[in-house]
Amino acid sequence: MTSYRITLLAGDGIGPEITAVARALLETVSASHGFTLSFDEQPVGGAAIDTTGVPLPESTLAACRAADAVLLAAIGSPRFDGLPREQRPESGLLALRSGLGLFANLRPVKIIPALAAASSLRPEVIEGVDLLVVRELIGGIYFGTPKGRVQIDGRERAFNTMVYSDEEVDRIARVGFRLAAERRGRLCSVDKANVLDVSQLWRDRVEAIHSEFPAVELSHMYVDNAAMQLVREPRQFDVLLTGNLFGDILSDEAAMLTGSIGMLPSASLGSQGPGLFEPVHGSAPDIAGQDLANPIAMVLSAAMLLRVGLQQESAATALETAVDRVLAAGCRTGDLLMGEGCTRVGCRAMGDHLLEALGA
Repeated sequence: MTSYRITLLAGDGIGPEITAVARALLETVSASHGFTLSFDEQPVGGAAIDTTGVPLPESTLAACRAADAVLLAAIGSPRFDGLPREQRPESGLLALRSGLGLFANLRPVKIIPALAAASSLRPEVIEGVDLLVVRELIGGIYFGTPKGRVQIDGRERAFNTMVYSDEEVDRIARVGFRLAAERRGRLCSVDKANVLDVSQLWRDRVEAIHSEFPAVELSHMYVDNAAMQLVREPRQFDVLLTGNLFGDILSDEAAMLTGSIGMLPSASLGSQGPGLFEPVHGSAPDIAGQDLANPIAMVLSAAMLLRVGLQQESAATALETAVDRVLAAGCRTGDLLMGEGCTRVGCRAMGDHLLEALGA
């Protein structure tokens, strides 16, 4: 029987609660689909600071590198806001992405019919939305140098550098084109080439890589227009290709098309080694430990782990089908719009309903 090693990073806030739900479902679905999973739980973020003094211990990174896939819940806590930036929980996430060489972040956005009414947009705007944001993850302004804060003539200035090389753009562009070719064959590259030199390089290189994928229809869009078009006519998009900063913003905007950021998964992939799978939401420290969290984004991230990370397609589909069944039956956590016939449940109860649906 095939066996896989999964490193679990519960992290902070609601992380442990949603991780428990996802682990139970993974154990059940693997047993029914003829493979086994061994789990190794490691600290990261604020939880790692509390136990080791750093947001990403070397032992955690080593465990992730040795795994077949990594499932991360959430990182961050206001308790650490007073620390220097490089010592905060979020720096552990950036270091994890860099340490695993995860340059491509995939964020699917698909409307679930049972939740269409939860969106802040009209049903006729979001009906049929099925798009994928492909975000470059370890370059751009978040990693560019020089950066810092300096005193000049008695005044303080802060600065960051947005920088991309042709090699970095080429590799993420190829990921976007390949995925577009597997979907509906359309890729929209997002930049700010009318203002930024780095965006002009981005556009030039995307155009060059397009020659390798002539069957894919390529378009370009300035980031401000893309932000508007996502709420004006989201169905026009198939694959959105973005740099790090623009993708960070647009993917969260796209997530809200579904009505809750608590519904969407993501995958971060590199050229080799394990992928990192995580919900797009944060650690929600205000509701941590209160059994209020929505575990569905974590569960769907686990489904992406099965499909993309382990190539276990049928098991992934089983998890996704369980989510559809539970939502169609009217189960809702507090972040989701309650409708007629719906029942409000907590994190653990949602997990129980998903387990029951998985066995149906």
